[in-house]
Amino acid sequence: MDWITVAVLLLFGLAFLIAEVLFIPGTTLVGLVGFLLLAAGIWLGYRDLGTPAGHYALALSTVLTGLILYIGLRPKNLARFALTDVNDSRVRDVRRPDVQPGTTGRALSALRPSGTALFDDDRREVVTRGEFVSAGTPVRVLRIEQNRIVVEAA
Repeated sequence: MDWITVAVLLLFGLAFLIAEVLFIPGTTLVGLVGFLLLAAGIWLGYRDLGTPAGHYALALSTVLTGLILYIGLRPKNLARFALTDVNDSRVRDVRRPDVQPGTTGRALSALRPSGTALFDDDRREVVTRGEFVSAGTPVRVLRIEQNRIVVEAA
């Protein structure tokens, strides 16, 4: 019965190390538990089964742990789990607006005082200084305030 306990501890320790290397990157609780299970299995092997069985458990655990680390940490195997997609999208920088003061466009919706305007095929959210501007009316950019485009009827 003692050899079954040692074998189960060693198998679970190796399983936890496989999970740590392949599925849970970094030194986490799973890896520490796996190491502790291996250490407990080796210690019980020495204590209950004798020195030769302890040496076998130690050698087998060392070889299998090294094999797991070698296979799991090879770049070819790591590439299967790594994100390789590149996000090349951009965010429009409001500090350098593409709509400059003086640019003219057309109101797509009624501006009461905010709405949508079209400037060179680009839709922008705009605001007026408080006046009502109906849809379809030409508008001119007065100024850019932080992230707001202030317009008036042209």
